[in-house]
Amino acid sequence: MRHEEVMTALARAVRWLTALVVLLGAGGAVALFFMVRALIAPAPGEWSTQVSLGPLQVRVDVPTLVRLGTAPWLGPWLDGRSVTTARGRVSYHWQPQGPQVLLHCAPCELALPGAGAEHLRVDEFSATVRHQFGQLDGTVRVVQGNHSLHATWQGRLTQTGAALRLEAAEAPIAHWYAVWGAQIPELAWAEIRGQLGGTADIRLPAQQVTIRPVVSQFSVQGLSTEALATARTHCGPSAGLGPGSWLAKAVIAAEDQRFFEHPGYDLAELRQAQSLNQQRGSVVRGGSTLSQQLAKLLVTGDERSLSRKLRELLYATEMEQTLGKARILRLYLDNAPWGDGLCGAGAAARHYFGRPARDLTPAQAVWLASMLHNPGAEAQAWQATGAINLPRAQRIAAAVRGAPRAQRRHLIAALAEPPDWAVPAP
Repeated sequence: MRHEEVMTALARAVRWLTALVVLLGAGGAVALFFMVRALIAPAPGEWSTQVSLGPLQVRVDVPTLVRLGTAPWLGPWLDGRSVTTARGRVSYHWQPQGPQVLLHCAPCELALPGAGAEHLRVDEFSATVRHQFGQLDGTVRVVQGNHSLHATWQGRLTQTGAALRLEAAEAPIAHWYAVWGAQIPELAWAEIRGQLGGTADIRLPAQQVTIRPVVSQFSVQGLSTEALATARTHCGPSAGLGPGSWLAKAVIAAEDQRFFEHPGYDLAELRQAQSLNQQRGSVVRGGSTLSQQLAKLLVTGDERSLSRKLRELLYATEMEQTLGKARILRLYLDNAPWGDGLCGAGAAARHYFGRPARDLTPAQAVWLASMLHNPGAEAQAWQATGAINLPRAQRIAAAVRGAPRAQRRHLIAALAEPPDWAVPAP
């Protein structure tokens, strides 16, 4: 046994003895309260959380609570008891086979990775927990209406936290939508095919989540996205740009490097965005494809919610099948926002450079493409300082596909010394 483990065991033994002394030296509920608090009080550096015990707020040691809750000598006594939490009423059931604990909540609210403060309300949530010598395992079941999703999990518990791996069983994507997006109106008429499963690595209490979904044969029909091929835009006449134009190539480099390779969603980009956002502690990278951004511009709007993202994914997936890459790219360029109340590549090129979008120089195209991640803020910075985010623009120039390396190097150097057109007219 390591020195740290020995010291932890000794410290816990001292707390147990202290609790016993308190119990022997006093009586009644007060003594019992102090004994329980002594047992679950965290030591410095241990994983802890704040809980309510009647009118009192008490800091408790989470690993000790887990060990006590899964102990065979305590489990039968807790069987059938329940507690009201902020997520719903959770009932505790002791199952001697295993032995293991069943936690059940109906209805229940679940926190979702990457969804911020948004919670998902489900009809039923249940999980089994088994603990043996620091090793944890169990199952998870989520029910919404007539659909349910299942997963197994395992991990290791220490005094400072827990490392868990969740493995979701493969299920029809339509079932996932029925559970996670039951309120989406399109589910009443959309035909959703394909399978979804995967794994998630979770570290607590840091709440670091790494999701690795596995998607197969995902397709969507019934949303009538083929009508968007002739949709009119309020942004002005179409710029008529094809994939070979410099602005199209710069926009792909800026917003969706694998545009011509993915089926409307990019799992690799989503994983990278999730990792970066967790490192920064905020959403600094979205992970949406151009197809998803077009769905947001034309159909779903920009509400920050899980339902909107799920709807956006449905439309993007079908648009890939009904419209094709070239039409999606043109529609995006004709509807994208470019700050100063502008939308569409044609209007942006005329406003900022006084020329048609097809006549933009490579540097001008990269300059416009670099604005798309935050058009309003970039337009204001351009007006105020005569410059935009130069490092971002140079990264985009370096990433443009289909341009010789020498041309990209020349473009990067040219951006470092913006010409006269860098400052737009008031």
